[in-house]
Amino acid sequence: MAEVRFSTSNDSKSEGKKYGKFVIIAIIIFLLIVVLFNSFSIVNEGYIGVKYRFGAITRADMTAGLNMHIPFIEEIVQVDTREQVYAVTTDAYTSDTQSVQSLQLKLNYCYDGTKLSNIIRNIGIANVETKLLVPNVQKVAKDSIGKVKAEQLVQSRADVTAEIQNSLTEILSEYGVVVTAFAIENLNFDTAFEESIQAKVIAEQDALKMEYKTKAIAEEGKQTVIAAQAEADSKKIAAEAEAEAIRLIQEQLANSPNYTEYLKVERWNGVLPQVVSDGVNPFVALGSSSGTASGGTAARNTAPSAVPEAAE
Repeated sequence: MAEVRFSTSNDSKSEGKKYGKFVIIAIIIFLLIVVLFNSFSIVNEGYIGVKYRFGAITRADMTAGLNMHIPFIEEIVQVDTREQVYAVTTDAYTSDTQSVQSLQLKLNYCYDGTKLSNIIRNIGIANVETKLLVPNVQKVAKDSIGKVKAEQLVQSRADVTAEIQNSLTEILSEYGVVVTAFAIENLNFDTAFEESIQAKVIAEQDALKMEYKTKAIAEEGKQTVIAAQAEADSKKIAAEAEAEAIRLIQEQLANSPNYTEYLKVERWNGVLPQVVSDGVNPFVALGSSSGTASGGTAARNTAPSAVPEAAE
């Protein structure tokens, strides 16, 4: 027959102790894993880690990456420090009581890391927009627009925008909010005012055109006067030169009587005159220089002596 053995109480106790040890070890390992995983937190790029210990801020400058804290006692919360945009649409009035309708304002901002704990304690990250941006942006924008006329606002929008941005920068920097940009993206006036502005612009453009035309006509007149003066000066110079030439010729004639005879010889073309006279006996040439004179006598003449002398 087969032998049957029954376990004693001592065997059961030993097995129970072994099982209990395994359970305890597993619990300890699990707790260690939980503690280990809860001892580190990851802060993403563009965020700053804020460490709390039992609800109190101990650090507000934890950079991106893996950061250590005491598990179950400390906690790290990420705060977005990237540039954010706050946009609002409102109405405003200029100094000449012109209504600016559907005025679109946009504010770009971020948080000052050195003052982040003050923002969290005094305002709260979730309350920055409602407690700081909503009242200040509209108030500053309306005050600045209310100081200028509507036409000036249209022509100098950049100056008004810069003034609003500077005012907001000064106000919000005290709370740890950094203003990076501000813009007025829309200006809607009454239809009648916009038409008057358009008509004024057209009139100014027409006036500029007339001014340019007047200047062009004046310049053309100046050029005409200059050309006429130049022509007159040229004629004067030519007349003076001609008068000087005549004077020199007269002086030469007065000083050299034979100069006239020289000019006669220089200018004679070799053709005998039709009538030659010495003052007593005139000769009439009937043909060429080789023909005969009246009465059958050939007309004999030499070129220099045949030319009548100039009257003195």
